[in-house]
Amino acid sequence: MVQIENLSFGYTRKQTLFDQLVLELKPGYIYGLLGKNGAGKTTLLKVIAGLVFPREGRSVVSGYESRQRVPACLEDICLIPEEYHMPSIRIDRYVSLNAPFYKRFDHDKLAWLMKEFQLQSAQKLNQLSFGQKKKFLLAFGLSTSARLLLMDEPTNGLDIPSKSQFRRVIAASLTDEQSVVISTHQVRDLETLIDPVIIIDEGKIIFQQGLEQISSALAFETIPEIKENFQPIYYEEGLGGYTAILPNIKGKDTKMDLELLFNGVIANTRGINHAFKS
Repeated sequence: MVQIENLSFGYTRKQTLFDQLVLELKPGYIYGLLGKNGAGKTTLLKVIAGLVFPREGRSVVSGYESRQRVPACLEDICLIPEEYHMPSIRIDRYVSLNAPFYKRFDHDKLAWLMKEFQLQSAQKLNQLSFGQKKKFLLAFGLSTSARLLLMDEPTNGLDIPSKSQFRRVIAASLTDEQSVVISTHQVRDLETLIDPVIIIDEGKIIFQQGLEQISSALAFETIPEIKENFQPIYYEEGLGGYTAILPNIKGKDTKMDLELLFNGVIANTRGINHAFKS
């Protein structure tokens, strides 16, 4: 689906955000692209979508180079940005103008999602609340049936019930032919949805593993104390002890804590990745 080969990028000649970046995304997965603010998540999505061009290397989507912006490729990519400006038109007018760009647009799915999100086709887009605008863009994006969905911080602006609703409709509406990339720094919002996990930091991919591999290599446990002769790979102090990431030597089945994993990868990248080689 997506092949990124030796990609280098910077917004200025003196800046290098990505240097020889390599990444492959396959159909049938919901990838979680995690990273701190400013890590390069949004830029990477824009490179894949063909909105900015690499200095070296290339991004290929379904056999087409992103930078060429071939219509046959663009109709299979839908980018839902974090920041957007909505025109002063009704929802149904927006749909009639933009749906034709996607040859597999599913109007029945849109009607279902509009009902789920409690939106009306006669509503004007510029008069919606921030959360309602985000819900409409999500509904429209899912209805395009694009084989590649790129979502930048999709849960920003959604309240707690809406975040739960978002996870439910994503899981219910995708097919095995589609590939989804969800960029976020709010990892707890999506820990039951994404697989595999990709973590980017300072323009580099420093971690990429599926949930099954993570569960096999790492154990997430609460321990009462940190002993000198046994140091976890990473730990945080909490109520009643420490939440820790340990090598899963005994093959325990523990519940993954995505936020703890993210913090652990950022703080001890080498230690976390070494556990997958052991």
